[in-house]
Amino acid sequence: MALQLKDKDAYQRLNYLYQAAHCVLSQSPENVELARFYCFTQRTIARRLVLRQDPSVKRTLCKKCCSLLIPGVTASTRQRRKNSRTRFTVVRCLSCGQSKTFLNDPDHCLWVDQPEAQLEQQKQPDPGPSIQKQPKNTKPDVSSKPSAAQSTAST
Repeated sequence: MALQLKDKDAYQRLNYLYQAAHCVLSQSPENVELARFYCFTQRTIARRLVLRQDPSVKRTLCKKCCSLLIPGVTASTRQRRKNSRTRFTVVRCLSCGQSKTFLNDPDHCLWVDQPEAQLEQQKQPDPGPSIQKQPKNTKPDVSSKPSAAQSTAST
């Protein structure tokens, strides 16, 4: 069974705006302002409806000016090394100068991609042992316990 999205129309709208921004920049790189408007609208809708966006989408948007970060068009990309083992990719927005740093580790897995992050695979908490409804006895069980009236009558 497929997972039902809460705001399917809103996610489709976000997807459309993201694709429109990509399309505008791929056809003519001079339309940076129009692509920025689409990305700003996308971010505004996501914030207003409290929707989580995929990390791959968030990585391609500038946090400061809402530009779509396309290497060579609206962003510059550099490879940096912190020490002999750790490498980073630094993406700098050409509009505002804001930079993002991403780890270049092939073994690194985002939390979203891990199995326990998937809602379908999570175990549902057990509500505890089920309480079975037992029929209530309207008459007391005379055979097991003598009642007070029976014990006084026999003496």
